[in-house]
Amino acid sequence: MKNKDHLREIIAAQKHGEPAGIASICSYNKYVIEAALQQAREDTSVVLIESTSNQVNQFGGYTGMKPDGFKEYIFSIARYMKFPVEQIILGGDHLGPFPFRDETETAAMEKSVKMIEGYVSAGCKKIHIDTSMGLADDPGGTGWGLDPDVIALRCARLCSAAERAYDELKKQNRDYAPPLYVIGTEVPAPGGSDEVEEGVSVTKVSGFEETVSITKALFYKKKLEQAWERVIAVVVQPGVEFGDHTIIEYDRGKTRELTDAVKRYPGLVFEGHSTDYQTAQHLKEMVEDGVAILKVGPALTFAVREAVYMLSFMEEELFKSDRSVKLSAFIETFDSAMSRNPVHWQKYYTGTDKEVALKRKYSFFDRARYYWPDESVNDSLGLLIINLRSADVPLSLVSQFFPRQYNKIRLGLLENDPEALIRDSVKSILENYSYAVGNFKEGGKRVRSTPTTDTKGR
Repeated sequence: MKNKDHLREIIAAQKHGEPAGIASICSYNKYVIEAALQQAREDTSVVLIESTSNQVNQFGGYTGMKPDGFKEYIFSIARYMKFPVEQIILGGDHLGPFPFRDETETAAMEKSVKMIEGYVSAGCKKIHIDTSMGLADDPGGTGWGLDPDVIALRCARLCSAAERAYDELKKQNRDYAPPLYVIGTEVPAPGGSDEVEEGVSVTKVSGFEETVSITKALFYKKKLEQAWERVIAVVVQPGVEFGDHTIIEYDRGKTRELTDAVKRYPGLVFEGHSTDYQTAQHLKEMVEDGVAILKVGPALTFAVREAVYMLSFMEEELFKSDRSVKLSAFIETFDSAMSRNPVHWQKYYTGTDKEVALKRKYSFFDRARYYWPDESVNDSLGLLIINLRSADVPLSLVSQFFPRQYNKIRLGLLENDPEALIRDSVKSILENYSYAVGNFKEGGKRVRSTPTTDTKGR
């Protein structure tokens, strides 16, 4: 399946009753990207990697990367791994004024226009336009519940900007594939919410249909008929969410009216956000029900953190009585970095000091993902890996902390190496998504049976 046709073919398959889908990897973590490319190679499939408007924008976002820099970062990893860049689909998630919502409409939308132009110019083919948030001079301020007509009007404006950027690319290459669009937003806002504690509400059919109807009308009014033909998905809330320590599982019985409704729209599927931590079976059911694009991010970096913590425990066991070896103290270093700079978690983690400390380490929200670029964290992780590579780590210790990977090492399928253990821990999550979209392979054959390596979805 060609890169430029892959998403379209998923839509076509869905409309012919075939449960097809794709995982959307929303992360910039090196180990996550490497694991995603490994999984795609095993699946002989393309891989969809997206960045959010907070992560990457014309000002650098919290990653410090602009759209073209993010593209080069992903492609550099692919080239190192000898993975064909032609099999990578890049996307932009929640592209709109969310990072600039404290500014006036004029300022925020001008910046949003520049941002979406940058994404398209950098070669991002899947563009999620999200204008659902209020801005500083909107009635009601920067909250949610913005007038649907305003949301659609701003969405059309950003689509026009994306189309202009595409037209410039087409001047250089007439065969350049046009961007595909996703509209709508999930509730709550990107980044996480405590809604799981209160329960989540499945998107109402009327809300979904209103989003499509109003947005289509504004697109046509703004002469964006051709662009509307490339709107492939609508983001809805299919009733999945996670909190600090809890998960709301997918219940297809509660979404039946919604998933039946999308069947009436020949060119559209659903995109589901916050699918992290769902079981393999629930992910498969979502794809079968028309939620063909499965966004995942925090669960993948959660797996990275979990694996590195296990490596830190192994380091303690190996070297705690050896005074000649300087220990990495990774867990303490990581928590110290989060405590010094609480900006990425303090609005999300509440409670007593003890409760907050536990959430910093183990919350499913994984606000810890923002701290991997910290210099002290990087230095500590580097020392941890050096220490473990200097030792002949016994299989019995690997079995204690990485039982799944221990079996793979025994079978000759995995190297007994700390970074290999991290990547394979991430792949245990990605295999659930591979299974859900029909890519999971068993004995070299593509099957839709539950992966034997990990059925819990974490």
